[in-house]
Amino acid sequence: VALIASLALTASLAAAPATAQDDTDLTIASSLPWYGFPFFVHMQKEIDAKAAELGVAINATDGGNTVEKQTADVEAAVTRPDDGILISPGDAVAMQPAIQDAINAGIPVVTVDRRLADAQGLLAHVGADNVKGGEAQGLLIMEKHPDGATIVNLLGQMGSSAAIERYQGVHNILDAEPEKYVFVQETTAEFDLQKAVEVTENILAGLTETPDVIVAANDSMALGALQVAQEQGLEIDIIGFDALPEALESIRDGGLLATVEQFPGGQSTTALQILVDFLRDGTTPESDLVLLTPQTITTDNFDVAERLAELGE
Repeated sequence: VALIASLALTASLAAAPATAQDDTDLTIASSLPWYGFPFFVHMQKEIDAKAAELGVAINATDGGNTVEKQTADVEAAVTRPDDGILISPGDAVAMQPAIQDAINAGIPVVTVDRRLADAQGLLAHVGADNVKGGEAQGLLIMEKHPDGATIVNLLGQMGSSAAIERYQGVHNILDAEPEKYVFVQETTAEFDLQKAVEVTENILAGLTETPDVIVAANDSMALGALQVAQEQGLEIDIIGFDALPEALESIRDGGLLATVEQFPGGQSTTALQILVDFLRDGTTPESDLVLLTPQTITTDNFDVAERLAELGE
């Protein structure tokens, strides 16, 4: 049910993005990588709700999972021009020129969730500390498997700051004891559920023994891996990232072992508040880097999750 609702909302966002309204004093362009990721559908909902509270208009665009589309959306925001840009760059390097052009044109920019490799004059970045999120996954693996474990690591999209940092975090912890915690396979499934199904099937077919753990850089990939494990009757601890409602339901029902909550609503509303405060009052944030600390969600601390209200029966 939650997945159907998410897909329906994805379609509605893509079909009817928010546009400027006459009774608002500011228009903000929001650019998220792809509404095909439920995480970003939720983030856009939170941006829209916060914008209504603050009395600003949103020009919302779906990056379509391509650098070309997201670049064109940023260029359009500059041409209009919008008062500010709130963006989660799909690629940390490839999106840099367009965003730098916007900054150079005098439009304040706040990035959210995903960082740029570098941008001069960025007003702020608001996100989760993805390295710490990856470290939380690693620490949970150690806790559940104190005598060691074989691990499959499903990586996100290459070039995405989230994928890079989560990979770094997991290795920060587990590389301290490489003889105990062995990565038997690490490969990208591009943050995609169906791709994760295919990749997991291929990985398991090539291994002589069932891995103890599959750790994934997002919940969609974790759920894809879980589908394969259940179809093959395998007992594998599977850990996701993002705390999507579907993942929370799976944890509750004994499927996934855990996910990582990175508070996307908190990220997006904080980012929009920073941008609006600057545009209205010239207020600059105390720091240009605002990072929320992610934490693992298991059955032991289920009530911490941001999206509990969206769970089905």
